[in-house]
Amino acid sequence: MTHFFEAIRSTVAKWAGLMKRDTLTVWIAARDPMTPLRAKVLAAAVAAYALSPIDLIPDFIPVLGWLDDLLIVPLGIWLVLKLLPPDVLVRCRAKAEALTLRPMSRAGLVAVLLTWCLVATAVVLWVLA
Repeated sequence: MTHFFEAIRSTVAKWAGLMKRDTLTVWIAARDPMTPLRAKVLAAAVAAYALSPIDLIPDFIPVLGWLDDLLIVPLGIWLVLKLLPPDVLVRCRAKAEALTLRPMSRAGLVAVLLTWCLVATAVVLWVLA
């Protein structure tokens, strides 16, 4: 029985990884100058909806709340991918793969650490004053 659940977990994890890649692909395609207008408009709408924290049906509503995540977004992504010319799809998928494999930005890390140091210094100075 454990093997069965491990197989399901593995399948779901693989599907989730592909959805992440294809969501990024759609977002990149929406901004690509070689994407046809119809695909670009749909890609922008699907990417905005998929990446938005606001759902059509809130997730706290049992079953229906997950319907958009399990049906609407994947169907929108599938349609956009079908509308993209093959060369655009290959280029956008390669960019999406690069984004998912990219290491963290050192400049971003330094900026966040400096910000936290400045905030900590300000708090210490305020407490001592």
